[in-house]
Amino acid sequence: MNKIGIIGAGVAGLSVAIRSAIKGEEVHVFEANAYPGGKLSEIKSGEYRFDAGPSLFTLPELVDELFELAGENPRDHFEYSRMDPICKYFYESGLEITAHADVEKFAGEIAQKTKVPFRQIMKGMKKSQELYETLAPLFMYKSIHKAKTYWSREAFNAYPKVPRLNFLRTMHQENQQLYGNEEVIQLFDRYATYNGSDPYQTPATLNIIQHLEHQLGAYAPKGGMIAITKALFELAKRKGVHFHFNQRVEEILTEDKLVKGIATDQGQYKFDAVVSNMDMVNTYRKLLPQAYAPKFLLNQPKSSSALIFYWGIKKQFPQLGVHNILFSKNYREEFRQLFDQKSIFEDPTIYICITSKYESEDAPKGCENWFTMINVPHNQGQDWDQLVREARTHLIQKINRQLRTNIEELIETEEILDPRSIEAKTSSFAGALYGNSSNNMFAAFLRHANYSSKLPNLFFCGGSVHPGGGIPLSILSGKLAREFMDEKLPA
Repeated sequence: MNKIGIIGAGVAGLSVAIRSAIKGEEVHVFEANAYPGGKLSEIKSGEYRFDAGPSLFTLPELVDELFELAGENPRDHFEYSRMDPICKYFYESGLEITAHADVEKFAGEIAQKTKVPFRQIMKGMKKSQELYETLAPLFMYKSIHKAKTYWSREAFNAYPKVPRLNFLRTMHQENQQLYGNEEVIQLFDRYATYNGSDPYQTPATLNIIQHLEHQLGAYAPKGGMIAITKALFELAKRKGVHFHFNQRVEEILTEDKLVKGIATDQGQYKFDAVVSNMDMVNTYRKLLPQAYAPKFLLNQPKSSSALIFYWGIKKQFPQLGVHNILFSKNYREEFRQLFDQKSIFEDPTIYICITSKYESEDAPKGCENWFTMINVPHNQGQDWDQLVREARTHLIQKINRQLRTNIEELIETEEILDPRSIEAKTSSFAGALYGNSSNNMFAAFLRHANYSSKLPNLFFCGGSVHPGGGIPLSILSGKLAREFMDEKLPA
């Protein structure tokens, strides 16, 4: 029986821990914080509760699968429902679009309000579906770092379709050709932000993301997004996983080109294999400073980060849904400043998530919990105190203008998360939420594998490695890491 050490209790670490414990291995998870979940945690402020990080839940079957592997009924421990509507979009022009769960109803709403033909919206949806059905089996559910992936049935099904997948076109160029309406283009361009990228640079293949939300569905976990962490944490404990909280890993111990264990601020531990759920850059630079590091991968451009204001609002806004987008009037300039100037545009796109719309206990009666977020650059030494002050002023002005309110006098409690605190709490390098950005056509191939090429018993999972960031991909990264462990570790 192998003894496995896992660095980080994020959702990817929980995924690989559960899979390893099910195989009968002794599993120890080390977490610098006092709680599990990593980015998928929560914040409490007065009588308000907020999901701290990820706020959209797709592919719930990946969570269910972990319970089923453990021989348990997922519904005994974790419940969720499909959201309808999914999101509400607000434009400076006064246009409002509701993204209904029914794809045809959603397309009809766009067609009615923008005059973009219904058939064009459906054409875009079908192209997104084709992208998912062609690429997901290869880039999400398999490792692109295995030769046999490229000789698989899924690969040979994909090869004839490559010319029409538009690898050489950007997301914006593809959407521009499909829709020809700036407001509709903006709606579909926003999916680049789901992995911290720029629609004017990221390849059109990233239109795959909208299929997850619109055709496969967005879901609301009962108890909020934190319920995902709680359910997986409790499952891991039931399977015998040992958790070591408030223990920061300081070094991965190596000897004779093998990992021998880890050193924490409380001692050393020997393991047959180690899995890092820590950001890939920080794993090498902080935990393996003397080991070979893949500098080319480590130096790839990083994704965007986030500035989040957690506001307790002493009023309810019936015109808002659970998920809401208040679009910038100049999207191109917003992304230019984000990625080229490493700054924050004065008219940023604002995302507002209000879980008290479906979890009434998240806010006092008659109030709402606003998770109010904008995309910002990762930390490169900017004057964040000044940037946060300016951004807060611009957010309030924009919200007041678009919702015709005075939001500042309604803010009862406030907590703030910026790239500095994101890095401090989650060890995400420079506060980049998704590791490397996807702002070039080769980005998918420039993510670190789920194993080390130099240390055969060191493995990787989490949003900074293959297949990428977000809850579904992080869970899959744990699955892929476990598959490599099965291949490389002695039985």
